Amino acid sequence: MHLAIGSDHAGFLLKSELADYLQSISINVEDFGVYTAESADYPDFASRVAKAVQSAEYELGILICGTGIGMAIVANKHRGIRAALCADSYSARLAREHNNANILTLGARVIGSGLAEEIVSVFINSSFVGDRHERRVKKIEALDQY
Repeated sequence: MHLAIGSDHAGFLLKSELADYLQSISINVEDFGVYTAESADYPDFASRVAKAVQSAEYELGILICGTGIGMAIVANKHRGIRAALCADSYSARLAREHNNANILTLGARVIGSGLAEEIVSVFINSSFVGDRHERRVKKIEALDQY
């Protein structure tokens, strides 16, 4: 799996921890920034990761800011991106299984690193189940024209 990861300054430390965790379980991770805890604008980094996933060069993406909300809003502005803000593993699993989410957003000021690792693990190990959910995802994709 080839995964894109990015954060703003609020998510920098958690992003670094998650990148290390993912590499330790043999996931190929590309870090799209930030590279320091210096103040940065989350839309810039959310857009970088969203474009990387959109290009299909990366299968999935992870974005981290203080709450995860801003990252999800920006990522979802990109055609074909289905970013899901998750603060528990159940939501992460269903985001993949039912919504075919391709970007996970996390709030570094909302959850700790242990829970973040669990959520990431569930997200990357879950798959879209299709079936009745396929028609719903197609309806979401049809909205990309607006």
